[in-house]
Parts: sequence; structure tokens; C-alpha cells
Amino acid sequence: MLVLFNKPWGVLSQFSDRSDPPRPTLAAYIDVADVYPAGRLDHDSEGLLLLTDDGALAHRLTDPRHKQAKIYLVQVEGTPTTDALEALRRGVDLNDGPTLPPEVEALDSPPAWLWPRDPPVRFRKTVPDAWLEITITEGRNRQVRRMTAAVGLPTLRLVRVAIGAHRLEGLAPGAWRAV
Repeated sequence: MLVLFNKPWGVLSQFSDRSDPPRPTLAAYIDVADVYPAGRLDHDSEGLLLLTDDGALAHRLTDPRHKQAKIYLVQVEGTPTTDALEALRRGVDLNDGPTLPPEVEALDSPPAWLWPRDPPVRFRKTVPDAWLEITITEGRNRQVRRMTAAVGLPTLRLVRVAIGAHRLEGLAPGAWRAV
């Protein structure tokens, strides 16, 4: 079984939390037995999370050797320069080594279907922001956030919209469907 879930901001990519007080988890949204996340999506990120009961499928979805493309909509602080975009496209040197070159596209605005974030991203009149679409085939910890920060464009909002052939389309935040 494969479950596509639109993870809201602030929800952990796990079914339990031992924090005091406990934080929101997948258990509040998904009532399917014996499925587990195939990969992770940070607490402060939103969008597509895949869950499965099939270990071999989870491996194919998450192992970097299988090069599953992951597409993100990224709201960044600042105005991307040609140099910053080219630096991203070449791959960025991070503290755990260079990234593979991603696909990067500057967007004029966020897609019309994108929901408002709750809570909203902070707005500052004097600091512009911009939207990028970034496609990576790796899956390092907080990779997209670290990449944009490395070129002077800190990430304000990160929404994963696709993993391989699986797309977020038609799922509201907190909703899921089995495929």
C-alpha cells in the first residue's frame, strides 16, 4: 500500500512524539494501520509525504541510488540574482560535501493552487521575497534550505510537490489518499 499525504506545517513525520508537551504527529491525520513514512519532511516544511507498508518500495523511494526526483516550491528571502541561481544550478558546497546539480527555476509568483500557510510566513515591507522551483535527486538533511542559504537566499517556506511520479495535486493540507 502507498499513501500520499499533504503534511501541514508543524507536523512531525512520525506517528509518536515523546516531547513535553507533545507536538502534532501523523497519528492525528492518518488512520491506516502499519504504514510508515518513506523518507522525511521537516517539521517546518509542508507538502508531499509518502507512507507505505512495503519495505522494498520505501527503499526504492528513498535510496539516493534510485535518483527519485523531488520537486519543491521554495519561498526565499531576497531577490535571486543570476549569479545566485547559477550557483544553485551548479550544485552547492555544503558542510557534508557538494550537492548534485539541481534543476532551478525562478517563478514570477507562487502557483494559484498553493494554499496559505498557517501560521503565515513573516512579512517584512523592506525585504523582498521570491519563489523558486527546485528539483533534487538527493535527500540530505534540510538540503534545500541549506542550499538556498549558501547562496544568500534563506528559505522562508518549503513545500514538496512531487516525489518521482507521485504528485501532491488535489490534496488539501492534512488530507491523504491511498494509491
